[in-house]
Amino acid sequence: MTNGAVPPAQRSCRRASGCGEARHTESQPTTSDETVVAGGTVVLKCQVEDPDDSSLQWSNPAQQTLYFGEKRALRDNRIQLQRSTPNELTISITDVVLADEGEYTCSIFTMPVRTAKALVTVLGIPQKPQIFGHEQPIDEEKMARLTCRSSGSKPAAQLRWKKGNKELKAEGTEDHESLQNSERSTTQKLQVHYKPTAKIEPHPLYPREGEKLQLQCDGQGNPVPQEFLWEKEGSDAPLQLSSDSILIFPFLNKSDSGTYVCTATSSMGSVVAKYNLDVSDLPQLPTPHVHSTPAPPPGPSQPISHASSMATASSFTPAPAQDASPVPSTSSTYHAVIGGVVAVIVFLLLSLLIVLGHYLIRHKGTYLTHEAKGSDDAPDADTAIINAEGGQAGGDDKKEYFI
Repeated sequence: MTNGAVPPAQRSCRRASGCGEARHTESQPTTSDETVVAGGTVVLKCQVEDPDDSSLQWSNPAQQTLYFGEKRALRDNRIQLQRSTPNELTISITDVVLADEGEYTCSIFTMPVRTAKALVTVLGIPQKPQIFGHEQPIDEEKMARLTCRSSGSKPAAQLRWKKGNKELKAEGTEDHESLQNSERSTTQKLQVHYKPTAKIEPHPLYPREGEKLQLQCDGQGNPVPQEFLWEKEGSDAPLQLSSDSILIFPFLNKSDSGTYVCTATSSMGSVVAKYNLDVSDLPQLPTPHVHSTPAPPPGPSQPISHASSMATASSFTPAPAQDASPVPSTSSTYHAVIGGVVAVIVFLLLSLLIVLGHYLIRHKGTYLTHEAKGSDDAPDADTAIINAEGGQAGGDDKKEYFI
């Protein structure tokens, strides 16, 4: 060391080619960029291979020193020291907010000072979206505009629209990396008013003469029809006009046959339904036909009229059923014939008994005879005959009376 001698290590470095570049690489700190969701925790790590007896330091985007080695420089309880060695300085920041985003600097104070940057990205969690627009019902064929908004998202969230499970153009659903495979959504029910429809249903399905019949006008729509007008084709006066959709026939007869019309009315318009009622004593079932036709809206100075051409909503022809016929069956006819024959036979027997009784009454009488005296005391038949002949001399005294 005397006489200006150079230490061996220094002589070796001076002789080696690129020695300064090698030591510069070994003393360069390294960091990594981090991404954190707002409210989470981010860890910043700074490492160096050759600290060259210098300490590492972390600074925030405002160039405020956070830690110098193991010494805290900024009073922020969210910032904590995780690890401090000559080769590493690691800190953590909890409860991250959007203001914590930016470039953090790790420095090593050598000659010259070397630094490394770490970009911290803070993701803002989007709030639950809200839908603004039509909260009141809207009529069909009109345009409705709905707006979906969400706040607090960083970067901006992608909004997608759905109707039920079917995705539309682009119900308030957000895609955002901070949601971690989950989603935030909101829904709003959109009510649409549309024109009513109607059909007539009979109860029972196959009406017969003498039975009770109810015709129900089943009106559907939004809003539901509240007024029902019952008419019979060919009749001038309406049968019924009320909020009751049921027309009642207490006792069916043939004069009730005809076509019945129900006009169901709501705030969106009117609709006409028809039912053909056939009350007959023939062994066949009535064939109901149900028609549903939208009624034209009334003009300013004319009443509601039915369209002459009507679209059939539904029609059906029931299969014939033996038990629904209003006439007796074949077995009932046989029973009636047998009963009639038995009645005739009984009548004839009674008539014969009456005639026979009358005959017997008219021919009923008493017979008195005076036989020969002494015949009862005769010992045998010959003696009785002789005694009888002898006694016939006084034949004037023997007489026969017939009454």
